[in-house]
Amino acid sequence: MTSTPPSTPEFNANSSDHKLLRVLRMLERISISGEPATIAQIAMRLEIPKASAARLVDMLVGERFLTRMPNERGLIPGPRSTSLALSTLNNNSFRRLCRAVLRSIVDKLGETCNVSALDGDRVLYLERVETAEPLRMHLDLGSRHPLHCTAGGKLFLSQMSLLERSALLDRIPLVQATPRSLTNRSALDSELNRLRDLGYGVDAEEFVVGMVGVAVPVLIGSRRCGMALVCHAASARSSLDRLITQLPLLREGAKQLQTLFDDPCASLAPDA
Repeated sequence: MTSTPPSTPEFNANSSDHKLLRVLRMLERISISGEPATIAQIAMRLEIPKASAARLVDMLVGERFLTRMPNERGLIPGPRSTSLALSTLNNNSFRRLCRAVLRSIVDKLGETCNVSALDGDRVLYLERVETAEPLRMHLDLGSRHPLHCTAGGKLFLSQMSLLERSALLDRIPLVQATPRSLTNRSALDSELNRLRDLGYGVDAEEFVVGMVGVAVPVLIGSRRCGMALVCHAASARSSLDRLITQLPLLREGAKQLQTLFDDPCASLAPDA
């Protein structure tokens, strides 16, 4: 009589390792989705029973790794997922790679460039390389700024689904940072729809008087606008129209940043 070898945790569908991997795959799927995901969609993509997906979702919502949209059907990453992602992005090795890419762009453009991320209802500055020009605007790493009047923030808003964008704008104040800030909801929505079609974000002295900027998306999983590559300059030296002409260079830089996620074996660049 031939005995059957016992199941190992690697292949046992009921093992704790398998369940942990399922949770991570669920978080990954929802994070790279361009739209709020439903439980039915999650179950189909992970090829698991809908009841199992619902139990995992309840657990992750309870632990704040996922958040339910107002209609209680769609799911998006929660604050703890965002915190985990930002901690990963602040890793020293990742930051060295970011600085190497940013420095190459700054050397060509002659203007300051930074990498920013969506952090709840604000833009978070993750990494930055300054221009050598004496006239420049200093914004501290780790600082958080409004969405509606910054190039990166407007890019993030424009790339959201209409439902997600509406829910977010309903709860944040549209502060008049400068005379050019868009604080009228209808005008802001029109501008965001325009930028969605163009595929980039702009700041026409809307956040700081005398500063213009343009932002392009850094795609995570080749689908979702996970971060923004932003170039900004003093308007006394460079116009917004001039920065827009540099979009091809910025988009190439965004692709280089994207490879940091696509290629887990990328070698570390020298500290910039």
